[in-house]
Amino acid sequence: MTSVTIAGGGIGGLVAAMCLHDAGHKVDVFESVVEPSELGVGINVLPHSVRVLDGLGLLPALDAAGVRTEALAFLSRDGIRIWEEPRGLAAGNPWPQFSIHRGKLQMLLWQAALDRLGPERFHTGMRLASFDQRDDLVTATFRDRRSNVDIEMSSEVLVGADGIHSVVRQQLHPDQGLPHPSGLVLWRGAVRAPAFLGGRTMFMAGDDGQKAVVYPISDPDDDGTALINWVAERPMDVDMATVSWNREVDPAWVAESFTDWDYGWLDVGALIASSDAAYEFPMVDRHPVDRWSFGRVTLLGDAAHPMRPNGSNGSSQAILDGEALAAALTAADNVPAALTAYEAVRLEPTAKLTLANRQAGPERVMQWVAERCAGACTDEHTCVDTAVLEREANAYKQLAGFDLATLQAMAEPG
Repeated sequence: MTSVTIAGGGIGGLVAAMCLHDAGHKVDVFESVVEPSELGVGINVLPHSVRVLDGLGLLPALDAAGVRTEALAFLSRDGIRIWEEPRGLAAGNPWPQFSIHRGKLQMLLWQAALDRLGPERFHTGMRLASFDQRDDLVTATFRDRRSNVDIEMSSEVLVGADGIHSVVRQQLHPDQGLPHPSGLVLWRGAVRAPAFLGGRTMFMAGDDGQKAVVYPISDPDDDGTALINWVAERPMDVDMATVSWNREVDPAWVAESFTDWDYGWLDVGALIASSDAAYEFPMVDRHPVDRWSFGRVTLLGDAAHPMRPNGSNGSSQAILDGEALAAALTAADNVPAALTAYEAVRLEPTAKLTLANRQAGPERVMQWVAERCAGACTDEHTCVDTAVLEREANAYKQLAGFDLATLQAMAEPG
């Protein structure tokens, strides 16, 4: 049994805690938020990471909280279809894909981890200040946000699961600088509205100049309405030294850019305008680093590989990190070797994915159409060959680890 301190009680940290606990390790989770709650908007959990959550016994809870996504469509700004593919079980995968409210997923995982580890293993309101390695232990210093008093926690492993502004990563890589801007800003929101396209379809519309991503994160009620998540994206320069994160803006202002995006089955501008609130996020990532693990300290999730949201992979990759970390710590004879083995499995794939997302991931087919369509496409875009679109979609799945062949191999006994 190895004692592990996890700095960060987000999606990745909580999954890692449960995987480590189930493997027989002693885990303490330190979360900077005083009282975790259902915050945020929608995210997608892809089949390869649902496999991990299913192994933790969480599939019924996911079904109760989210939607099993059945299709993904790419559209041009005018709503003409570029490409559509089945997703999750509809694509023949052994596990579903879920669209879910981030806050509901967070609290689902929080409660599951509490039940597994016991409340005495969870320490809220604790912000990591620094850490120090000596001999066979690493000592983390946390500032109690309620009392403003520092406390120390010593263990055999420290896992930095503390997000894109990770204190652990900053101490390991002090010259990393500010997050890397993309030149794009996202606005997000969620609103109850009539379900569209069967109630289980996610779509992305637009191109590099303007984009919308829309999908349901709840099943329709008796009146046919569901909680619909939307993301609006436009180019905008931001100063990373002064940028405001999660700033609330007027949805009507965001909707002004989408007033003519009415597809009949959904009016994107009206959907955005009907929201109670919209939240602004600069689309950023960090440059991949060549190491996550230093002695008894390692990184996980957004602290290790913060990536742009293209392809809906950030949370899924954090979940895979937790499984891999538990497997490595259980298999190796000593902690530094285990963390090196964990890094060897996860660092290169996530670095490649981070760089692929800088090229818009699978969404770049939308820009291809914007550049090549001469206006003759009406019911469906034929300006880009379907075989090219299919090859691009599968190449990204292979890179991220959720192509059908890989998933089917994972489902085979033994």
